[in-house]
Amino acid sequence: MLFSVESLYMVSSTVSSKILKSIAKVEGFLAEECLTGFKWMANYAIRREAEGYKCLFAYEDAIGYMYGTRVLDKDGISAGGVLSEHASQLYGKGRTLYSYLEEVFSKYGYHVTNNSYFLCYEPETVKRIFGKLRNNGYPSSVGKFKITGVRDLTVGYDSSTPDNKCLLPTDPSCQMITFTFENGCVATLRTSGTEPKLKYYTEIIRRPGDTATKTSIKEELAELVKEMVAEFLQPEVNGLKPRPN
Repeated sequence: MLFSVESLYMVSSTVSSKILKSIAKVEGFLAEECLTGFKWMANYAIRREAEGYKCLFAYEDAIGYMYGTRVLDKDGISAGGVLSEHASQLYGKGRTLYSYLEEVFSKYGYHVTNNSYFLCYEPETVKRIFGKLRNNGYPSSVGKFKITGVRDLTVGYDSSTPDNKCLLPTDPSCQMITFTFENGCVATLRTSGTEPKLKYYTEIIRRPGDTATKTSIKEELAELVKEMVAEFLQPEVNGLKPRPN
């Protein structure tokens, strides 16, 4: 069965890289976001398929891939098979996966991520950290980096929508706030549903043709992360333990 490009889509979790959206803008297919976990993405694929759409790919950071809808869950076997086939095709042309990735960045813009977590064993500490971020008005900057948007999936607030309500499902039992920055960075702070972790996911997105180097983008993001951790999480004050090396 053939599908028009407008009926094709890919899905990622909301804390994953936004590169699918950047590719979709150029190629014309749809790029959708869901909450973290393949139960959300797989069920979304089922609903959209019933509406006549075709899911090509779904993924989330740290880490899982779903190619098509034959297996409605993360599937490392099919992911490994597809990657191996692609690597073989590139090798036959004298190319590598790394060189192909650089071509992707050149066409769709650099997407540089910096993700990690802190260990926190006290639920009240987590509530205090997130409460400080929202109770006196959301912050407008981190150091020199200006914040232009806030989405809080715990309370259902989204500054980017006309009615300030989130489009994704909300959950008051889980802490999760996303900040959008003027420099193209998107940063999410969230708690883990299974471990005593306070996670952060950050990404700087650059448009195709941007003259900034990958090194300078990494340095800019590292500076933003350092400021965000110091101001928002305050590890020493709150007794947070950094991720083990």
